[in-house]
Amino acid sequence: MATKPPKGDPVQDAPQVSDAQHAAAGLPAIGHTLRIAQQQMGVRRTALTLLRVNQKDGFDCPGCAWPEPDHRHKAEFCENGAKAVAEEATLRRVTPEFFAAHPVSDLATRSGYWLGQQGRLTHPMYLADGADHYEAVPWERAFDLIAEELTALASPDEAVFYTSGRTSNEAAFLYQLFARELGTNNLPDCSNMCHESSGSALTETLGVGKGSVLLEDLYKADLIIVAGQNPGTNHPRMLSALEKAKRDGAKIITVNPLPEAGLERFKNPQTAQGMLQGTALTDLFLQIRLGGDQALFRLLNKLVLETQGAVDEDFVREHTHGYEDFAAAARAADWDETLTATGLERDDIERALRMVLASERTVVCWAMGLTQHKHAVPTIREVVNFLLLRGNIGRPGAGVCPVRGHSNVQGDRTMGIFERPAPAFLDALEKEFGFAPPRHHGLDVVRAIRALRDGEAKVFFAMGGNFVSASPDTDVTEAAMRRARLTVHVSTKLNRSHVVTGARALILPTLGRTERDLQAAGEQFVTVEDSMGMVHASHGRLKPASRDLLSEPAIVCRLARRVLGPASATPWEEFEKDYATVRDRIARVIPGFEDFNARVARPGGFTLPHAPRDERRFPTTTGKANFTAAPVEYPALPEGRLLLQTLRSHDQYNTTIYGLDDRYRGIKNGRRVVLVNAADARALGVADGSYVDLVSEWQDGVERRAPGFRVVHYPTARGCAAAYYPETNVLVPLDATADTSNTPASKSVVVRLEQSTTD
Repeated sequence: MATKPPKGDPVQDAPQVSDAQHAAAGLPAIGHTLRIAQQQMGVRRTALTLLRVNQKDGFDCPGCAWPEPDHRHKAEFCENGAKAVAEEATLRRVTPEFFAAHPVSDLATRSGYWLGQQGRLTHPMYLADGADHYEAVPWERAFDLIAEELTALASPDEAVFYTSGRTSNEAAFLYQLFARELGTNNLPDCSNMCHESSGSALTETLGVGKGSVLLEDLYKADLIIVAGQNPGTNHPRMLSALEKAKRDGAKIITVNPLPEAGLERFKNPQTAQGMLQGTALTDLFLQIRLGGDQALFRLLNKLVLETQGAVDEDFVREHTHGYEDFAAAARAADWDETLTATGLERDDIERALRMVLASERTVVCWAMGLTQHKHAVPTIREVVNFLLLRGNIGRPGAGVCPVRGHSNVQGDRTMGIFERPAPAFLDALEKEFGFAPPRHHGLDVVRAIRALRDGEAKVFFAMGGNFVSASPDTDVTEAAMRRARLTVHVSTKLNRSHVVTGARALILPTLGRTERDLQAAGEQFVTVEDSMGMVHASHGRLKPASRDLLSEPAIVCRLARRVLGPASATPWEEFEKDYATVRDRIARVIPGFEDFNARVARPGGFTLPHAPRDERRFPTTTGKANFTAAPVEYPALPEGRLLLQTLRSHDQYNTTIYGLDDRYRGIKNGRRVVLVNAADARALGVADGSYVDLVSEWQDGVERRAPGFRVVHYPTARGCAAAYYPETNVLVPLDATADTSNTPASKSVVVRLEQSTTD
């Protein structure tokens, strides 16, 4: 039987700490999955729903973007995916009566965990200027309010249209179409905060800002390097792919400041042997200092260059540009500087080199541990250099694998959710729809916060997500949002962004992935693109949580009709009735989607073209794959300070908090913990179990403080610490961003520890 939501926020003052685990999944994962699912959905609904997750005739998991294999298990989901589904398919409801009982001033004091546990939103809700309670309004009134604000703007660029990675291809295409027909490219998205650095680096070097591998390439690889990533928590189904690769003879190098249980051993719950014994995954663990990855790959490149016969000279000569400048920079790499930057031992790097040289097919996977540093883009370009040297682009079993976090975050970008659209995309849009889209660049996430802070943006519209909690510099972000005239959130569940509002605010409740979408032309499906460029259908099956919900495409279409009026020649009403008509237009605008409706009707969908992978063709400015030669950078660490990385707990997906435990790291019943190397803690005079305030230091001299964190002595890399976001986003300065990509540098925050008054 499903349980009721908590009435009060749980006390988190005294987290319990035990030994970290050294294996992921297994029986504990099954037990935890079923317990959470039953609490949210009940037994029967759990069985009916989970068996449809990631099936060819089912719905795509609203969690991560890891692809599905062609042959699928009946239970093709992971623990955290099941939690995401359970929270969406929950039987709990947030009704107008809930809002009548809870003023916004009260909700603003609640934790993100408590807010999310209340259940599904059921009605459009409006917070009037000066009011402290949301009130239910009809959909037409909600659209009128938005239109009133948008049409009153001095310029369309005073509006910001944010997108979360859950949004379907169809909704994303319609959303960007509406924004551009309105007259703005202000289309920031969650990619700006995660893999923007990957897209920037890969577009420059390979010509395509996406990964170049398919699942089959992982299975065929001789060597897989997993850098700055924790798949056991963030992409658990990736462990199955790594297990299969290991079975087929692959070696795995893990590069990370923290040991992670999922990369030590995977206990596959799909097999008896996996449950009992599991598979050891990592062959070599390089416990790198935060931000030292560029230096590591630069030195490996130097050592490859110095090894006779190690460079694929034919590939380099035929397919690359800039080799001589790169080689000169690589040959200048210094052992002592590298050991300082990485914190590694020489023997470990030499062992890694032997594994690299023994591999004919190498894949490098990475996530936020590489993308959220000031020098993130040069770091990823150095990874590309590393692969180009030995011809590991455009051959089976080799390539780049940036592992995307959210289910359709890559698809949204493909659909045009981007503040800096390519001229060719805008040309195609203009040809298809007969209006002139704006050509000037819009605002990304960081620039949008600045514009709201400075009064230059006045309306904020979010298609999904939890912008306030996801963004850096929490105090600045919240103050910026409160300056808006109107904030609007299309959401399935309550979150902090609904209680940190502009002068007026709207919550627009929408269908989830799990739910049936019935429109005038009949039952609809949507499509998504996974982390490896596979596009497939997603069919919701459950009865909607409320009859007052609208789908995301319907919300966009009705809003567009209300705002743009009869002057718009776009057939918004037709698009709302039948999503196949949207896909027909996508097919004519976006390369790779030709004959979209027919191809996506096939079980499993289709793979988008990728020129470097498919034909070793590189659509860069030079027409070749580009070697680069940036100076090596790594974060400076002042005396008595630590480098802090923000990360997720295991009971968390992005900003959604499922529970208060981090099982693999031995943390229970609390989130305000900071993981510190025991030797560093002793040098700083900080005892295990003591309480400290985390205070970040940045060149602007502003004090940013996160109070009351329990110190946990933990085997992190020396000089490094870790704590959970969004609680620590307050420490990340808005202006501390990656060069080129402008991604918040959340993985190398200089902090000092001060004794807390909580102690």
